[in-house]
This record gives sequence, C-alpha cells and structure tokens, in this order.
Amino acid sequence: MILARIVGTVVATQKDARLVSSKLLVAQPIDARGREHGHHLVAVDTVDAGFGETVLIVAGSSARMAAALQDTPVDAAVVGIVDTIELQES
Repeated sequence: MILARIVGTVVATQKDARLVSSKLLVAQPIDARGREHGHHLVAVDTVDAGFGETVLIVAGSSARMAAALQDTPVDAAVVGIVDTIELQES
C-alpha cells in the first residue's frame, strides 16, 4: 500500500469506456510523517476522497481488485481515507 496526499484531479474527456464515470485523482506519495516521497501518480478514486486528504493507494493487480474495477485498465486505486497515523518513537 502507498500512503499519499491528494493534490489534484485529472479530467480526461477521451478515455477507455471502462473508465467512464471514474474519478481520477493526482496523489503525492508521502512517508509516515507526511513528508513527500517519490513521484506523483494518478489513481482511480473508490472512496470519494477529496483534495488534501491523506489516503491509502494500492497499485498493480491489487488496484483491479478494488470495488467495481475488475477488468478495468487501472494501475492505481484509492482504497482508503486515513484518519490518523500514530508512530511509536524509539
């Protein structure tokens, strides 16, 4: 799973028919402390996430296992909205 923050949306008027009515979000991967980590990615939203929210993303074949994405050309899907992150300090 990838921890990420939603930083934008993608509008694509021409796309595979299986993606029609799917909300596409731009996500910035972050580490557990909220610092940016890695490159932006585009993910299909399955949980009605919004701008600025911290989310959980699955990628690859796991993304196609998310709700209503079977047989859909998807490489990343938002599958959870994070409420809190707790770290044990060492």
